[in-house]
Amino acid sequence: MPAYGTIAAIATPPGTGGIGILRLSGPRARAIGEAISAAKITPGKIQFRRFFDADGAVIDHGLCLYFRQPHSFSGEDSVELQAHGGPIVLDMLLQRLCELGARLARAGEFSERAFLNGKIDLAQAEAIADLIEAGSRAATRAAMRSLEGRFSEQVKNLVDEVIDLRAYIEASLDFAEEEIDFLENSEIARRLSACIQHLQTLLDQAEHGRTLQEGLTVSLAGLPNAGKSSLLNYLAGYEAAIVTEIEGTTRDVLREHISLKGIPLKVNDTAGLRESENPVEQEGIRRAWDAIAKADVVLYLVDAQKGMTAGDRRVVERLTDSNLHVVYSKNDLLASEQPGNTDALYISTVTGDGMEALIERITGQAADFNRDNETFMARRRHVDALLRARDCIQLAADNFSTTRSGELMAEDLRGAQRNLNEITGEFSSDDLLGRIFSSFCIGK
Repeated sequence: MPAYGTIAAIATPPGTGGIGILRLSGPRARAIGEAISAAKITPGKIQFRRFFDADGAVIDHGLCLYFRQPHSFSGEDSVELQAHGGPIVLDMLLQRLCELGARLARAGEFSERAFLNGKIDLAQAEAIADLIEAGSRAATRAAMRSLEGRFSEQVKNLVDEVIDLRAYIEASLDFAEEEIDFLENSEIARRLSACIQHLQTLLDQAEHGRTLQEGLTVSLAGLPNAGKSSLLNYLAGYEAAIVTEIEGTTRDVLREHISLKGIPLKVNDTAGLRESENPVEQEGIRRAWDAIAKADVVLYLVDAQKGMTAGDRRVVERLTDSNLHVVYSKNDLLASEQPGNTDALYISTVTGDGMEALIERITGQAADFNRDNETFMARRRHVDALLRARDCIQLAADNFSTTRSGELMAEDLRGAQRNLNEITGEFSSDDLLGRIFSSFCIGK
């Protein structure tokens, strides 16, 4: 996706502020910067300048910075104007830059040019957006590690391993008629196994990073009036859902975005799960099951006064054990002499009893990511690419143990290399680049 012309944009967020920044990048950046300031600008120096309109009237005055290619963020000639942060004055300056030959930048076009000019790879470019949008300190630190190239370096090391294996296997094809059979070498099996292990380690780290980037989805499930909406309100910190003694108050999925222990959460309060003849409630129950199926964590609430009923057991049997936590609610209404299930988690949204343990149960290992200096930011597409690469290498290992076909193994390893290169952008399509950079903010 080649870049053309000189682009301009306001780099500071909309609104009124003390300082507003405009950015120029492209072959005419210096000429346009000198034209609007009616003075020469020197690379590597911060210079005070007045900024003029077409009639020579002063629009504003401020600072001008010129970065000569390739010593700029985008790798091109770049100019930054620091003016006062009023939206009208910034709009007037941007209009003047366009009159002088610049065009308005697309969303993410500065970062796109940095990628195309080899200043950063694709994973680092995405880390810029992740750093800007980070919702916690843990996410901020992880995004900075990705921006510094920690993730990319591990991916490139894996690519080198795959390339070395490919070279060895393809060399065996060139000497297929020799008496020495390279594919009988047990070293290949060891190297394939090591490659899969390295990839799995990276995949686990990427999953951690994806959790920090996307957050965990938590669905609250249970029979009607089990305390789901009360729990949502407690976690959200305000009355997000209506709570009454009437069963079936929640008919649709209510969603709240909160943060616990630095981990962003999407909490879904779902309709009570029961048999119903009401078509509206039936639709709510269908949506509830859909939200439960897509959740990273499912909290199944049981009314502690009633205990685990036959209806509860029927529902729990349909749920996946790997992400299910059974929680007994309304603990404050239990009689003091009534013994509870010592292995279960009992909570009260009225007194707060058991809530710290519940929060620990929800966040689990993810809450420690902010203390892990190895966690980097990753996105869903990175995880998907790593999974495809792992499958390709596993296929190569299977072919080695069964067919000993060098051609098939080489093709499998080419697929693994291609999938890994998608992460850093060494192999990518214009459509992929368009989707990624269009999600960036204007001016970045």
